[in-house]
Amino acid sequence: MDTAEFDHLFKLLLIGDSGVGKSPLLLSFTSNTFEDLSPTIGMDFKVKHVTLWGKKLKLAIWDTAGQEKFRTLTKSYYRGAQGVIMVYDVTRRETFTNLSEIWAKEVDLYSTNQDCVKVLVGNKVDKESERVVSKKEGIDFAREYGCLFLECSAKTRVNVEQCFEELVLKILDTPSLLADGSAGVKKNIFKEKPPQPAASTSSSCCSL
Repeated sequence: MDTAEFDHLFKLLLIGDSGVGKSPLLLSFTSNTFEDLSPTIGMDFKVKHVTLWGKKLKLAIWDTAGQEKFRTLTKSYYRGAQGVIMVYDVTRRETFTNLSEIWAKEVDLYSTNQDCVKVLVGNKVDKESERVVSKKEGIDFAREYGCLFLECSAKTRVNVEQCFEELVLKILDTPSLLADGSAGVKKNIFKEKPPQPAASTSSSCCSL
């Protein structure tokens, strides 16, 4: 699909610990299917076309590996992202703790869009009997770090579309991000290279 066929191209990033369900969440959104996938190696990437507020949007969604050994590889992919989805598993306390210990700090350090929109997603609510992170804790975290917040299940598809839709609607409501994602801006976010050291000194960070 060429630029004439969509109004805006948005780059979205899925981050969080390994095994929280980022890949199944992305697959559920883009393909309306669920698979219990093995951990992502490096990066995965999918495209989804949606229409919101009368605008035709092309979403380029990057699925990052959660393992620490891939951390340096994923840093460059924050560059130019208008939206970041931070995912944790409501049945694993450490995946929630690592949001503030690791992932929120990474967004702050590596994001180049000052107004990038962040959404906090608590996944696997289908395992309610195994829940160890309360919804209130998620709400409190989101309030502290300036995120949107939703709980969902990639398996049952509860709130999956809402996770992405609310994020994209917020981007559409943010003028600086809207301009950056317009179809007229020439950029190729499908073949990205790590940012050059000189460029990192002038980039602004996404405040949390």
